[in-house]
Amino acid sequence: MQKPKIRSGIVGARFAANFHVDAVRRVYGTDPEIIGVVSNSLDTARAFAEPRGLTGFEDLDALLAEVDVIHVCVPAYAHEAIAVKALKRGVTPIIEKPFTGYFGDGSERFDARSMPRQEALDGALGSVKRMLDAEAASPARILYAENWVYVPAIQKQREILEKTGGQILWMHGEEAHSGSHSPAYGYWRLAGGGALVGKGCHPLTAALYLKRAEGRARDGKPIRPASITARTHEITRLDGYIDAGHIRTDYFDVEDFSMQHVTFEDGTIATIFASEVVMGGTHNWLEVVANNHRAICNINPNTAMQTYNPVGEAFRDIYVVEKIETKEGWAPTAPDEDFSTGFPQEIEAFYSAIATGDPVESDSALAADTVATMYAGYLSAEKAGAEVAIPLL
Repeated sequence: MQKPKIRSGIVGARFAANFHVDAVRRVYGTDPEIIGVVSNSLDTARAFAEPRGLTGFEDLDALLAEVDVIHVCVPAYAHEAIAVKALKRGVTPIIEKPFTGYFGDGSERFDARSMPRQEALDGALGSVKRMLDAEAASPARILYAENWVYVPAIQKQREILEKTGGQILWMHGEEAHSGSHSPAYGYWRLAGGGALVGKGCHPLTAALYLKRAEGRARDGKPIRPASITARTHEITRLDGYIDAGHIRTDYFDVEDFSMQHVTFEDGTIATIFASEVVMGGTHNWLEVVANNHRAICNINPNTAMQTYNPVGEAFRDIYVVEKIETKEGWAPTAPDEDFSTGFPQEIEAFYSAIATGDPVESDSALAADTVATMYAGYLSAEKAGAEVAIPLL
């Protein structure tokens, strides 16, 4: 039986675009064909596309005319406009994290440090609603590229919940490292926030996903978040901070540390930490404490492989693990980092769903809950950690 041909395009030409191309080329259940790439200039698009055997497109409209799917791999401030345009054309947008948010007044002078957080919450929810409305009016649908949902350990945890009828009592998760690759990160007007959004969205979405899965398995409906208390900090901008040169510090108006305490509809909880001040590679994990089991989902680092290298230069051409500062000594070397972080499984699931019409685990409803929770968290942090109800759509 011939596999269906699905034509796709990439919007963006940096870090995320690269691993999306790699993941599409690992898809086996359908027959995807990447048509080309569009970026902020034709030269940039061509510079990314040509070494990969792709075509650089001059603008988004030209790419949308040729494809069934687009991968939205640009800073978060552009997600809504691209997704809505795609949906109006009947093209499926695969939207990188964070799904969307609030990005101020569009001015380069925008400074979020003086912005009321209620304004940010209202603005983020407005963006989500416009995207959901566009999805409802389109033959296409939104696919939310939250790779943590498809991490093998998270999917195994979902299976445990479904087969044992377990109740999650508490989840504790974290994403942290020494600073983002993206030059857009650090400016609220481009990224929609700091560590709480840019890092915290990953473990938060995984936690929200698992409670949804638990509720569907036991009662036929998801268990959703109800309220949040949160704190944010700007540690690298403290007057007394001593910069030793190992941690990124050039953040303009965003936090570099956050803590979220989420209470779900059933009274159970999740605590989510995110920061830019942790060295030694990416630190990604989620612990699940249930009424009938306990699980620790180690994403990065994990012990699938460990290497010892006495001379850093010897590993010059060896990829070890994301964000590692040195290749000397012992390291949690990733034999296939993309697989352990869920990227190929995510894209495989998306293309299968596009071909069959089946539902996906990471959809616009999950994305909407994540955005509502995070921006309610910012409002809580402004109120020194006071509890804030999460205004779900």
